[in-house]
Amino acid sequence: MYIARETSKIWRRVTVEYSLEWLLLKERWNFLLFGLFFQYLHGLAARAVHYLHRPGPVLQDIGFMFLPELGLDKAYISETLFSFIFGSFVLWTFHPFIFHAKRFYTVLVWYRCLAILVVSQCLRIASFMVTQLPGPNYHCREGSKMASLPTPKHFSEVVLLNFPYGVVYGCGDLIFSSHMIFTLVFVRTYQKFGSKRWIKQLAWILAVVLSLLIVASRKHYTVDVVVAWYTVNLVYYFVDKRLHEVDFSERNSGGGLPLLPLSTKDKDGQSKEELHKLINGNGAGIDAASDWRQRTLANGKLLDDGTPNFGSPILSDMNGN
Repeated sequence: MYIARETSKIWRRVTVEYSLEWLLLKERWNFLLFGLFFQYLHGLAARAVHYLHRPGPVLQDIGFMFLPELGLDKAYISETLFSFIFGSFVLWTFHPFIFHAKRFYTVLVWYRCLAILVVSQCLRIASFMVTQLPGPNYHCREGSKMASLPTPKHFSEVVLLNFPYGVVYGCGDLIFSSHMIFTLVFVRTYQKFGSKRWIKQLAWILAVVLSLLIVASRKHYTVDVVVAWYTVNLVYYFVDKRLHEVDFSERNSGGGLPLLPLSTKDKDGQSKEELHKLINGNGAGIDAASDWRQRTLANGKLLDDGTPNFGSPILSDMNGN
């Protein structure tokens, strides 16, 4: 009986969360789709620069001097840590569908993440396309057959990226580290929306460890990692500030020019104003200048028939602690 009762509660929770997230997804699906498609474009640019890469002597690097080389047989260590960070973050973004505690909306978190990723990756593409450094990775060094690619015979060789080997064994896309772009975006996002202080501290420690492992594995020069650290953090700051301004404008005036157009009516005839009241609550009496973040329902309950009861429109503040 207990298992059945808890399963029923979880299912009702998923249903309610889905109904809220679906409203947000209908507003922002086009940018989310573009953000996902841009990941392919980023891979396409990395594949293209591989054709331009010319192997040469590994450049002098302070990180290479102080960090012992892990060797080809231990190159998996950094990839394992990155996969752990990536997978953990993805699971965390979907936890509002299961757990009652809610500090953000999954659609809005990925909307922000993809916006920051796209801007960072645009800067990365511009960096490695204008200057190709000799790759320090083992398969990019002189004497390796994979260090340079012959002229493609078919268009499909380029557009299909020779997946997965073309992605794993790429050369030339050095400045700046793609692994660190994803890692820092995820860590900064959890820093903003996460609730566990020890996880925030651990996330930063793992980011530093991953940086050292990338250099020790000779997958990147130290400059690739250093540039990623300050570039991604600056991009996150400015993009997040821009999204904050858009969010502030939408909440208070309902006008302006948001990054993406919002529908004025949904299928049930709800106005955009009504839609935002459902998602974000009635903002009357709330100081928007000091309370701009996404908010969560303070007293939302499920009735016996499984329908949501949002009760009073008062919302609890979602702080970034």
